[in-house]
Amino acid sequence: MAANMTMGRTPLWRRMRWVVWGGAGCLLALPWVAMQFTREVGWSGADFAVVGGMLGLACAAFELAVRVARSHAYVLGAGVAVGTAFLLTWINLAVGIIGSENNPANLMFFGVLLVGALAVIASRLHARGMALAMEATAVAQAAVSLITLAIGAGHVFVLTLVFVALWLVAAQLFRKAARDQRSRAPA
Repeated sequence: MAANMTMGRTPLWRRMRWVVWGGAGCLLALPWVAMQFTREVGWSGADFAVVGGMLGLACAAFELAVRVARSHAYVLGAGVAVGTAFLLTWINLAVGIIGSENNPANLMFFGVLLVGALAVIASRLHARGMALAMEATAVAQAAVSLITLAIGAGHVFVLTLVFVALWLVAAQLFRKAARDQRSRAPA
């Protein structure tokens, strides 16, 4: 696998970027198609704009990761991190994690994403730094999990722990990418 990256062959994940962008376009088209057949789906132009912006941002973040990646583990780590951030945002905007989407307590989850974004910027996209960024995000998510218990929203405790686990999976993948990079470095 590493030979593909050093012998001039483009890795599969770089050649398949169009799948991510095309998948995002198809995902955005699904509600429009559903609206043609049922009244139960009723997206406004603003809904399409928000989700389109979210998908565009997620695809751009993944595109950046693919461009700087030197290993499959880095790409997978970026995919898990971007997918987790997208899912956390989507759930929070669509229905809210604590109560309705208008509950101010849900802003804590955007705080988790802010911690992650700032940590990623500080990492300068280096694999080891990205692992630390994902760990910092997991700690912020765990803090929010504990706050949900303290404010009596314990019913979302398990969901928030799932997000902690996803951030930690991304961290482990970035750690593997850093190890792989060190093992390939000339002595």
